[in-house]
Amino acid sequence: MNSFIKNTARVLGLVIALGTTSLAMAMGDAAEGKTKAAQCAACHGVDGNSPVPAFPKIAGLGEKYLFKQLMDIQEGKRNVPQMIGQLDNFNEQDLQDIAAYFAAQPMQLTGSEAIAVTLNNGESVDGLIFGRKLYRAGNTETGVPGCMGCHSPSGQGNAPAGYPRLSGQYPEYIEAQLKAFRVGTRTNDGDTRTMRTVASQMSDAEITAVANYIAGLTE
Repeated sequence: MNSFIKNTARVLGLVIALGTTSLAMAMGDAAEGKTKAAQCAACHGVDGNSPVPAFPKIAGLGEKYLFKQLMDIQEGKRNVPQMIGQLDNFNEQDLQDIAAYFAAQPMQLTGSEAIAVTLNNGESVDGLIFGRKLYRAGNTETGVPGCMGCHSPSGQGNAPAGYPRLSGQYPEYIEAQLKAFRVGTRTNDGDTRTMRTVASQMSDAEITAVANYIAGLTE
């Protein structure tokens, strides 16, 4: 219980800190970004709605978040093998413009599926019900806070704070990112290590369930 309270406080503290920071949101030109993002369409779709789970949907994720990810990938702070060399010819303003363009596009819902997940004790439970519980309330026994504290009850995220939209994303991508944070192969969540801390306490069943729930989250 104590770890749950500490993790929840960590998340709330980060929200407050980000809300009062003097750092401005990236100000990009979406019209310019549409032209500059032409090469992105092959993997992510013209409007940022990737047609296949192998590549994430980047439509509507939020300009601040997208800009940070583009900068982190370009600077080598986030390792994405498929993106190697893709951003080499863009300057900072280009990346701001691209982020602005994709942030302005609506994301198409992937949709959840009726699944069962097996808990560590061997019990099989309804994955959608379990995923919803985790997203909204977390797991007090293991100290995992609910996702909605940062990503909103509807999964729309918090664009000014840099928290991305999750609703509608491919569950395969969400699951892969949570596992990457858990094992430390993705580390660009900042000095607060918010995502690494949360993911480190999640089981495979919890990750699968919450990723599936997020894919169809609308309210």
